[in-house]
Amino acid sequence: MLQFLEEHPRDAHLRECVPGHLTASAIIVHPDGGRGLFTHHRKLDRWLQLGGHCDGDGNLPAVALREGIEESGIEDLAIDPVPIDLDIHLIPDRKGEPAHLHLDTRFRIVSPTADFVVSDESHDLAWLTLDELHARGDGSVLRLAGLVLG
Repeated sequence: MLQFLEEHPRDAHLRECVPGHLTASAIIVHPDGGRGLFTHHRKLDRWLQLGGHCDGDGNLPAVALREGIEESGIEDLAIDPVPIDLDIHLIPDRKGEPAHLHLDTRFRIVSPTADFVVSDESHDLAWLTLDELHARGDGSVLRLAGLVLG
């Protein structure tokens, strides 16, 4: 990630950076502490943590919090601004968008409520334990969940 930032000092946080770009995401933790909120992502058709593109904002905790609020409908989320995980993953090519990398910085957010609203970006949202996520998630999502829910 540091090498990518050196190679793209002015545009790493913009989705127009074609080789890839920075993203920020988080596991939103249920008030009981034993479950995380995950999205069945509409475009990727996979269960993932909530998050998204920086769109020019270099404040990664703020991006993760903004995306968490937008994708869950939960207003009073509390983020720990210290990253808990880093991940680089390939986003496959789709309608007019070439394959590219997401260089994701990941955080922990605590929710004051179990109530959420499913956004247009998701097929569904669900509060899942780590064991429940094993049946739906894969690779880096499970690694991240293990750091928070394990």
